Amino acid sequence: MIVMIFLLGSLLGLLFGALLCIRFVRQEVAGDLLPRLQRIQAQLDALDAQLTLAVGVRYAELTAQLSQEPRRQVS
Repeated sequence: MIVMIFLLGSLLGLLFGALLCIRFVRQEVAGDLLPRLQRIQAQLDALDAQLTLAVGVRYAELTAQLSQEPRRQVS
């Protein structure tokens, strides 16, 4: 009977210790990843802005070229 109580206590202690360890590790991993993810998001935002600008400039150039060309009638 005493051995069973000792084993049950050991198993419960092991379980709670593992839960605390897992919780601590998850917090540390999340804390380590957050700055890296924020930096990647900032780089993606900058790339998106540059691509939007490049597409807008190219569209304006093409529109200007089309408006300068005389229109041909299709017969």
